Amino acid sequence: MVGTSKPNYYEILGVSRFASGETIRRAYRELSKRYHPDTTTLPIAVAQEKFHQINTAYTVLISPQQRADYDQQLWQSTLPPAPTLQQIQQMYSAYLDPTERPLSPGELFALLLLGLTFVGCLLLVVALGLARSGGV
Repeated sequence: MVGTSKPNYYEILGVSRFASGETIRRAYRELSKRYHPDTTTLPIAVAQEKFHQINTAYTVLISPQQRADYDQQLWQSTLPPAPTLQQIQQMYSAYLDPTERPLSPGELFALLLLGLTFVGCLLLVVALGLARSGGV
């Protein structure tokens, strides 16, 4: 019912999405007079197609329940499709696999401090071991 390539019912009647029932009726009356196959100068096939579009749009928009359903469909058709599992994994793969991105300067500094701490601890253990073994 709702397509992205064809105009929506509001565009067909030339009214706002928030138009009142009276505004929709006035637009319908004006357009139906203009495009009725018996009163227009357009070719019959074109006039019938346009008149059919106007009638369909009016029928849906004038009924509160049908209009609510149509608005829901119209709103859903504008949403982007949900991403697939593969697309989600690709979006977050840089954070899950560290080989796909270089280390930041802060990460390099943290690794340097961690390495220096490890080397310092090793030197402290060796120094304490030598001091205790030589002093006993």
